[in-house]
Amino acid sequence: MGKYNFDQIINRKNSDSLKYGVLKDRFGRDDLLPLWVADMDFLSPPEITQALAQRVEEGVFGYSYASSDYYQSIINWQKKQHQWEVKKEEISYIPGVVKGIAFVLEVFSEKDDQIIIQPPVYHPFRIISSLHDREVINNPLIFNGEQYQMDIDGLEKLITHKTKILILSNPHNPGGRVWSKEELTRLAEICYKHKVLVISDEIHSDLVLYGKKHIPFASVSEEAAQNSITLNAPSKTFNIAGIVTSYSIIKNKQLREKYHKYLISSELNDGTIFAYLALQAAYEKGEDWMIELKAYLEKNIKFVDEYLKKNIPQIKAIIPEASFLLWLDCRDLNLTQAQLTSLFINEAHLALNDGAMFGKEGKGFMRLNIGCPQSVLEKALQQLKESV
Repeated sequence: MGKYNFDQIINRKNSDSLKYGVLKDRFGRDDLLPLWVADMDFLSPPEITQALAQRVEEGVFGYSYASSDYYQSIINWQKKQHQWEVKKEEISYIPGVVKGIAFVLEVFSEKDDQIIIQPPVYHPFRIISSLHDREVINNPLIFNGEQYQMDIDGLEKLITHKTKILILSNPHNPGGRVWSKEELTRLAEICYKHKVLVISDEIHSDLVLYGKKHIPFASVSEEAAQNSITLNAPSKTFNIAGIVTSYSIIKNKQLREKYHKYLISSELNDGTIFAYLALQAAYEKGEDWMIELKAYLEKNIKFVDEYLKKNIPQIKAIIPEASFLLWLDCRDLNLTQAQLTSLFINEAHLALNDGAMFGKEGKGFMRLNIGCPQSVLEKALQQLKESV
């Protein structure tokens, strides 16, 4: 038995939880088991709760600032977890990773410039770029039936004089790939050669599984370091997305000064009192919890994989190398995407992410959030089995 109980059922209804509170609006009915949006149904580490409770007990919530201990906790975490040397001046608070991407688009590109993404991929990459009147260029990943690989050769053919930014999901969401140093190095070479700035979204980087190692994009070469902006947060790792604890790391001084000036000009670099506190508590005291969480997630993945193979062989789990999001290959059901989503929603009464939202390459797939007690997954899979 570990120190932390991930089997505990937490009642999140009537708590303004997005995952539970908007089912009717998003899925058309509210009698669904929610296994969609990327937060977990586990209590956050008690060490974070205690730090927040202590501050609440003080009862004064005046202006706050990012202390030297706050910066040092990020520096120490990146060095210990990912062997990446980061300096204080390279770090800035940002009010969310997706917002951070939008800021990069505003600062380093203009209307009608081209932004490259690698679908199937986290859908806000496409949505945010389009809403900022940028042209989205797809460099689809190559799927071999088991895992995804980058189409590096195809990437270089897509780049034009209008191509300004590539948005990288590292590790990949929804496929769960932990990119190799070789893949990242080749990507860095091409983007540096063609002056295409790389945004590396590394929000899932701490949840690498099965002994894999996350490689920060900016760490693979000097070209990568000088031509990238890394966005990160402890939010996925420690289940504190609602506190907004994101930050950027930028090695290149010119890029950094330009980006930081944009943030400072609208005070977008100022975090809240709880944002600074939660991040520091997570990085200073949360490692043991994270280790137990990852072991539990691996058990959940194994459970889903074995259940599907035995009971629903038409659906295949793509085993992720990182995070709590499981990509389900449902193509052997031979359903249209509308029929597939209806099966999950209206027959199985489950709320998953529709694979097509991650790009047309996601048709025939669904994304399952396994960040919940195993008893919940068992109930969900039974409902799915009966429906299939």
